[in-house]
Amino acid sequence: MVDININEILPMLTKIINNDRIKINVSMKEHTTMRVGGSAKMIVFPEDPEEVIRIKKLLSDMKIPHYVIGNGSNLIVADSGYSGIIIKLSDNFSGVSVEGNEITALAGTNIIAVSNAALKHSLSGLEFAAGIPGTTGGAVAMNAGAYEFQMKDVVAETYCIDPMGETLTLSGDEHEFGYRTSKIQKNNLIVLKTKMKLNEGNQEKIKEKMQYFNCRRRDKQPLNLPSAGSVFKRPDGNYAGKLIQEADLKGYKIGGAMVSDKHCGFIVNTGDATASDVISLIEYVKEKVLLKSGILLEQEVKILGG
Repeated sequence: MVDININEILPMLTKIINNDRIKINVSMKEHTTMRVGGSAKMIVFPEDPEEVIRIKKLLSDMKIPHYVIGNGSNLIVADSGYSGIIIKLSDNFSGVSVEGNEITALAGTNIIAVSNAALKHSLSGLEFAAGIPGTTGGAVAMNAGAYEFQMKDVVAETYCIDPMGETLTLSGDEHEFGYRTSKIQKNNLIVLKTKMKLNEGNQEKIKEKMQYFNCRRRDKQPLNLPSAGSVFKRPDGNYAGKLIQEADLKGYKIGGAMVSDKHCGFIVNTGDATASDVISLIEYVKEKVLLKSGILLEQEVKILGG
């Protein structure tokens, strides 16, 4: 990977965003839900779409390695860190507006906050997202879902940037949504904001449905320990957690990383895990499940650096 010159790029970035929104040599443990990994050379925190567009164009033109994250809920950063620039779109890049039965959210808006806005305006369709610990941009890019519902059911339009920093808008089927994927993910687009179309509903029934989904999530998922969410995609006609359990890997540990004893589809940080522990455990699980079932699990979490 290209070793970036901080002294060269910093003056250019400060022409786009304030210096206090640029951090040097930042531990990615603080920016990923798994709480592992080394440092990023630099993290920038843009606050509006125009800033993201200008930063993206600058970095692309200068051929500087960069990577966009939300709240890091589907990401493992290697212990050696990332020697490029992280563009973080999270609380610094959030906002929700509601007009009729349409909700528009900036990419960094927590999807839980969007579902709460839907509840407030008696709009139905996002109840399933009430407990998903990710940003709107990440949820749209990977077509996040739960309990047989997914983002493709509600997303109408997405404003994006392509790899060269040019803007484009995807509408309807142009998103090319699939199981945990989309054109956004496949073409390395960056989500800036998304418009969702929901249905008018009864506020009390919407609230009850959200509470039901959240109760199911608390009962079945290891929410008490750091994790990156579901580690593997669901194989056709089967479930990753079931296959992992059948391979006798429930509670199996490598270092501080453990296959959750509550839901085998999750790997958790028991307190002192390294990224290497997590990555080694992912590979070990793949190997054992393949030997037991003949099914090669496909990774859902992204691994950056190394």
